[in-house]
Amino acid sequence: MKIVIAESIHPAGVEVLKNQPGWEIVVSSPAEYERHLEDADALLASHTAKVTAAQIDGAKKLKVIAFPGVGADFVDLDAATAAGVLVMNSPGESAVAVAEHTLGLMLAMARSIPQAIASTRRGKWDGEGFLGTELRGKTLGVLGLGSIGREVVRRARAFEMKILANDPFVNPETAADLRVTLTTLDELYAKSDYITLHVALTTQTMGMLDDAAFAKMKPGVRVVNCARGELIDVEALRHAINSGKVAGAALDVLQTEPPDAGEPLLKMDQVLATPHISASTGEAHELISVRLAEHLVEYLEHGIAINALNVPAMSEEANRAIAPHVALAEKLGTFAAHVAPGNPKQVRIVYHGNLSSPDLTPRNSHMIRNAALAGVLSRSSARKINVVNALKFAGLRGIGFSEGFERPTGHLDTIRIELETDKGVTTVEGAIVLERPRLWAVDGIRCEASLEGHLVVVRNDDVPGVLGHLGAVTGRHHINISSLAMGHLPQTDKAGAPPNGILVVETDQPVGEGVLAELLENKAIRVAKWVEFR
Repeated sequence: MKIVIAESIHPAGVEVLKNQPGWEIVVSSPAEYERHLEDADALLASHTAKVTAAQIDGAKKLKVIAFPGVGADFVDLDAATAAGVLVMNSPGESAVAVAEHTLGLMLAMARSIPQAIASTRRGKWDGEGFLGTELRGKTLGVLGLGSIGREVVRRARAFEMKILANDPFVNPETAADLRVTLTTLDELYAKSDYITLHVALTTQTMGMLDDAAFAKMKPGVRVVNCARGELIDVEALRHAINSGKVAGAALDVLQTEPPDAGEPLLKMDQVLATPHISASTGEAHELISVRLAEHLVEYLEHGIAINALNVPAMSEEANRAIAPHVALAEKLGTFAAHVAPGNPKQVRIVYHGNLSSPDLTPRNSHMIRNAALAGVLSRSSARKINVVNALKFAGLRGIGFSEGFERPTGHLDTIRIELETDKGVTTVEGAIVLERPRLWAVDGIRCEASLEGHLVVVRNDDVPGVLGHLGAVTGRHHINISSLAMGHLPQTDKAGAPPNGILVVETDQPVGEGVLAELLENKAIRVAKWVEFR
């Protein structure tokens, strides 16, 4: 694995990557990193290193782009998704640092700390004009109860503040655990002495603090923004300060960074501004670097996508729980695509056992579904197809998909893939056995086999001589059989009945078309195909 680091990160994060056997770590710079991308497996970027569609297209081996913090404006997310490149970040690792900065700004406004320091440095020792207020007993309105918002709540409680919160994605139980009162935006605006923003920037939140919002706030409110500058309408804030509605604003972020020379907002005595440093602590930098490196390793080594931006979001726990089944689904899809005749038209994925539980699969099945589609598509595509872009390419090729959830009486949690082509339907089923993906059945014929390495799949009439012929052919070609599994259905006298036996043979070497042609010389062997896993 070759990992390119576009901008220096904390040495502890680099050490995590260097500890991976066989990994090459290239520490570069925003200006130079592109020349290392051509054969890179991963890029650890930063907000100063723009990652364009052209760069992604030129990096044919690239599997993942990881970057610290939140926001992905500097990465062409559409291009990354189309190329099957996962984009991940580390949104919560600086939560404590940002929360502490938020409370620090609140205290600075409440006690006029920067102004008092400036006065003292000018040679004055006069407390007149610096009569402050206490946070105790004041009402804090928290917009957004993500990782940062929750840390702010925990610290604000130590100041004996009353806490209101607004977050449409948080349920009452979570709010009760945090001991906050969930309320509407209008009520939060009307009752809060301090308002702090911790929401993501979306089309709905862009400029959410505008003239209408400030009009609903109580006189003398103080506003803190350590999230995104675009959340506040700058002209509306200036007007609210000049009118006396807003007593103070503390901003760690601005719409334009760095701000234009002479920015009027920064000349106002009621405004405190810091240069986007809320997450800038030594502890946060170390933690972010280590976590990002660990998540990079998890994805490259185990396919576990933590904090991914271009696949549907899941919790880390759910991601780890379904990771083996994601690998199983991709291998089953690959197997089905190799053995099914004709061109794929429709893929149906059916989950059995505990995988059909509403606690797991219906909510998180998208990763398993995408993996199954990726396996099917990879058989006939020279492009890199994986869980990131499988859905897109299935749509481009006109391949439909559906999912089903069943509760059989068996004890295994299995996945069944029904691949419909223009020549019929092929069904394969598999399970995780001893922590490894295993084939369980093909077209209803029970046959437990490996889903790794080089496989030969034979469909045959269940008559004597098939195994002997198989051994003779592989022996002549010096092909070693490492494992063999077989299964059959009861014989039928029905004319034109499909073969009722199956052999799945794992070999140490790839098997060519010439060997398959020799196998078919035995009339009892109806189908002989090879399967290769990526």
